[in-house]
Amino acid sequence: MKVAIYGQTFQEQDKTFVLELLEELQGINASVCIEEGFCERIDGCLSGFSYGTFTQTSGLDGSFDMFVSFGGDGTMLRAVTYVKDLGIPIVGVNTGRLGFLSTFKKEDVRKVVTEFVAGQHTIVERSLVEVALNSDLEEFGELNFALNEITVSRKDTTSMITVETYLNDEYLTSYWADGLIVSTPTGSTGYSLSCGGPVISPTAKSLVLTPIAPHNLNARPLVISDDTEIRLKVSGREENHLVSLDSRIASIPNGKEIRIQKADFSIKMIEYKSESFLKTLRNKLLWGQDKRN
Repeated sequence: MKVAIYGQTFQEQDKTFVLELLEELQGINASVCIEEGFCERIDGCLSGFSYGTFTQTSGLDGSFDMFVSFGGDGTMLRAVTYVKDLGIPIVGVNTGRLGFLSTFKKEDVRKVVTEFVAGQHTIVERSLVEVALNSDLEEFGELNFALNEITVSRKDTTSMITVETYLNDEYLTSYWADGLIVSTPTGSTGYSLSCGGPVISPTAKSLVLTPIAPHNLNARPLVISDDTEIRLKVSGREENHLVSLDSRIASIPNGKEIRIQKADFSIKMIEYKSESFLKTLRNKLLWGQDKRN
């Protein structure tokens, strides 16, 4: 069994849980690789363990059985930029706050290994969105995809922007707003949700367009088929606006066409039988907490 481990930050109080994970992996004679930056941060935990290292550009391949993300949802989104199209199943151990993607509690970190080995899990495919590489938007290079959402938003101004929107080359509308979110089903419980978007089951074949603080109050989130090509063009009082792919942001000149579509690969996420999307909804969004339930 080959396992990759990644984290963006490391708090001393999490040392115990890192050690527990390493001990479980050592107990099954797993081959372990740790991301170089995270390896430096947890150096004090590694005495007595055998491991290799990897970076964003080398050290990973399709032979890995599991990619463990130590952190919050932001760390999970960054982990996707390491896995890319390699097909390595990802699981998140939550050392952050809400943890919608990183669903495994750090106190249960040993179960990440034991339940996986016991077959108490399923692999769920999560779709991504991407900025079309054959467009003239090259600011993101090969990391032109996002697991949660692609967002256009205003920059250096308090004034709203206008987002001219086309679906499969047919004009939809021009949103007068602070921005527009193009969300995957996975991202429907993130930024889109906080802007009034719907919760979508992660395996649905859909995307959702969610305006951010729209001035035209009849503008509502729109769920569309995920095979739709979306074209956006922004205008406003400033010369530039922002485009973000999950946590990666670039400044783009107004008037530059942005073409968004479903990516041609997906991300595999490990869903344990002790965890599920519906259980996460109940625990994280407090569904069912009304006493009448």
